[in-house]
Amino acid sequence: MSTAHVSTEPGVLYDEDDGLPMADNTEHYDWIVTIQGGLVALFRDDPDIFVAGNLSWYPVRGDNKTRTAPDAMVAFGRPKVGFRGSYKQCEEGGVPPTVVFEMHSPGNREVDLVRKLAFYDRYGVEEYCHYDPLTLELSLWARSPAGGLEPVAEVDGWVSPRLGVRYDLSGGELVIRAPDGSPLDTYVGLARRAAEVARRRDEAERERDVAQRQRDEARVERDRLAAKLRALGIDPEA
Repeated sequence: MSTAHVSTEPGVLYDEDDGLPMADNTEHYDWIVTIQGGLVALFRDDPDIFVAGNLSWYPVRGDNKTRTAPDAMVAFGRPKVGFRGSYKQCEEGGVPPTVVFEMHSPGNREVDLVRKLAFYDRYGVEEYCHYDPLTLELSLWARSPAGGLEPVAEVDGWVSPRLGVRYDLSGGELVIRAPDGSPLDTYVGLARRAAEVARRRDEAERERDVAQRQRDEARVERDRLAAKLRALGIDPEA
């Protein structure tokens, strides 16, 4: 059963809709769904990791103007269950999103990117991933010991300290790989892969059954011929 997150600020209304579309195009949408769904699948067994997509985040208590809505975000130490119309940090134990993802879209301007990076830096995000599917450009930032978000120098092959995923650009396009090396995938993708594994297993079993039946038929035929030879007084082993 889900539990509603009721606002602790009775005089403040936190808008749950930022008025912007979730995605600008189908590719943008597919990336959001794949990352959000893949992270949900990756952390499905941990009750204290919350994953969301396109959810408004309010970092300041009582301030309903300071907000942003990452394409995808992961908050460590926050319960997975419970309805949330937005992520109000003051109701989440003061915990900001740990890792955020942004997919570049045609509507993004340079000033928007700078503003978002400054926002995530100021309000405590530990890792920030920005990817442009058109130019295939990946940018990563991680919080340094000094306290600020610093760019990751070598993004290809970088392993997220928090998520354990690896960013792979070896094939040109970004592939985010789970700790076991498999591509991050949604539940739909995982279900398709599981179905493919099951199909191959069933096919292998059918091939084994056919091979066994052929061996059995060959043995029956050998026994039949051996019986005929014995009836003629011929030793089939001679």
